[in-house]
Order: sequence, then C-alpha cells, then structure tokens
Amino acid sequence: MVELRREDPGTFKKFLRMSTEMYDDILGRVRHRLVKQHTRYREPFDPGLKLAASLRHLVSGVKYSEMQYSWRVADNTLSVVVRDVMHAICEEYVDEVMTAPSAPEGWRQLADGFLKNWNFPNCVAAIDGKPIAIRNPASSGFSYYNYKGFFSIILLASVDSDYKFVWCDLGGYGSSKDAKIYNESEFLEMVQDGSIGFPDPQLFPNDTVEMPFFLVGDDAFSLSENMQKPYGHRVLTRDERILNYRLSRARRVSENAFGILANRFQMNHSPSTVRPKVKTCCILHNLMRIKYPTMQNALVDHDNKRGDLFTGKWRNGRNLEDIRNLNINGPQHSNQKGNMVRNTLMHWVSSPAGCVPWQDRMVPH
Repeated sequence: MVELRREDPGTFKKFLRMSTEMYDDILGRVRHRLVKQHTRYREPFDPGLKLAASLRHLVSGVKYSEMQYSWRVADNTLSVVVRDVMHAICEEYVDEVMTAPSAPEGWRQLADGFLKNWNFPNCVAAIDGKPIAIRNPASSGFSYYNYKGFFSIILLASVDSDYKFVWCDLGGYGSSKDAKIYNESEFLEMVQDGSIGFPDPQLFPNDTVEMPFFLVGDDAFSLSENMQKPYGHRVLTRDERILNYRLSRARRVSENAFGILANRFQMNHSPSTVRPKVKTCCILHNLMRIKYPTMQNALVDHDNKRGDLFTGKWRNGRNLEDIRNLNINGPQHSNQKGNMVRNTLMHWVSSPAGCVPWQDRMVPH
C-alpha cells in the first residue's frame, strides 16, 4: 500500500475507491481508536493497515479467506480488524454526517435543498427501501426470502436533495414490505407525535395557502399530510401527470443514493455482519458527498436547463434490487389531509407560481 500510494496514486484510488486525501482524513480521525498496546508476544497491526484492509473488503466484497494471502493477515484476525474499523468509523462520524435534524431549522434547510435542486417545495427527504443480499441464515425459514428469489434484509432510508442518507433502518426482513417497516419505525412515530421537529406549515412559493412539510415516497407508502406519493389511478389528467413527474424528480434522489452505494461497495454476508457493514458504507457515502462530492458526480443522474435527464454511471454497474413493486400487505390507503396536500401540490406545479418551462414536454398527452 505504501508503494502504491507513492508510485501510482491513481491505482491507489481505484483499489480503495477513494483518494489518498480522503484515506488520510479518515485515518487521522480513527487512528486513536485503532491503536493497540504493544506486548511481549507480538507487535500490533498498524492502524493504516487495518483501515486499508477494511476499506478494500468493503469495496470489493472479497472474503477474508482470500484476502489473508495478499494482506499477510490470518482470516480470523481480518474479521476482527474489519469489525473494529467499522465500529471506529461509525463512532467517529455518525453524529457528524448521518444524523437527522432535531430542530425545525435543520429540516427547513433540507426542504430548501429540494426546492433549489428539484423545484419541489416543503419536501424534507425522499424515502425508499432496498434489499441487501445476505447468505441464508440457519433455521430462518422464509423470513429473509424476498419475492425476487434471494435472501436479504431491507435497507429503508430517507435521503436529502444531495443524495445523502438522513436516516436508515436496517432491521427489516427480506420478506417485509418497506412500508410495513416504516409504519413500525420510531421515525414514523416521531413524525406523528411531532417530536421529530418538522417546521410549522409554510406557504408554497408565490402561493397563499400554508402547507405542511413532508416526505416523498412511492405507491407502497400510505398518503398522508407528511407523506406524499404519485397519483396511482389508471387514467390521469394532464395536471396529475405533471405532478407525478415533478414528484418523481424529487424522489429520484433515493434511487441515485442506493445506486451509488451499490456501485461503490459490495456486500453479501450474514444478517449479523451485514448490518454494521451497510451502516459503515452509508456513513462513508455521506462523508464523500460532504467533503469530496466530485468523486461521485459522474455517478448520479442529472438534468440540464431544458429538463432533459442524463443518467448516471451507477446505472451501468452493480445495483441493488428495487422492491417498490412488492405489495405483500395490500394497498396502502390515503387520508383526507394527505389528499388535500397532494391536490394543492398538483395545482401549484401547474400554475404560474410553480410551473417549470420544460414540464409539458416530459409528460405524455
């Protein structure tokens, strides 16, 4: 690693999927957590070796039994090293790069990002679920078996306008629907009782009606005043099609975030080990978006001033399977307040106050 770093930084970046600057940044922050005491029996491993081996494991998915020869570290020792490094990264960075806001001002800043980047008002995050493949746990029956035909856990996450993870839940079985996981989560409980700290309702730009702040999701979720999703009936009016298009632009950030995550990191383990690995990878993803965003810009979807979509490179690589069409528990219902907010959004995006020049080209007539 020392020779690779000194003689070929480009290959070093390909090998660890990050630049030497980011590697140094992480090492400087976690070194004190990885230093072990010297003993008479053996010299402890260097923190730089521990970090490099762990990052290589996360980005390549190579088994410890195969890594041990090239790294000259026994496979059972590597498993302990990777666990310690992941714990160190999570402890050092989680409060800094992946903690949901607790006050109205923090949520308002997230909503400002969606309005600025995606022309969608009062939206604080996009929420979606993705299956993470795992090895079949012993005596688990079909709890982890999903409709795609493989064993998995569900990563349910909310994502901000810049593709960063705001909140993650890794407790779902592969057979569960993402809406079911969300409905049983502490996050939803905090939304419903108001303790999450969403701001008070505010006006849409150039409008006269105050509207609540909300998440956006797909049709798997129940429509409510704090959860907006597209119109799902078969025959749609022009205004409904435009609302669905505008909402999909905001919701696309979660699809991109999952795509980047799967493109950069490789995971296929037991439930007990895959959860801390996914959490670590989400933290590294957010750290990269905050401090080194250009490393991922080519991977994400983007559109030009005419609204034309250019797909990101993540779509050409390995991707997480989508579960949005899974409907185990029946249709998700809507409530009156949710319909009111969605109808107000529909009128706003088609009015002079909220329309964008290209939206009529983007929906079928």
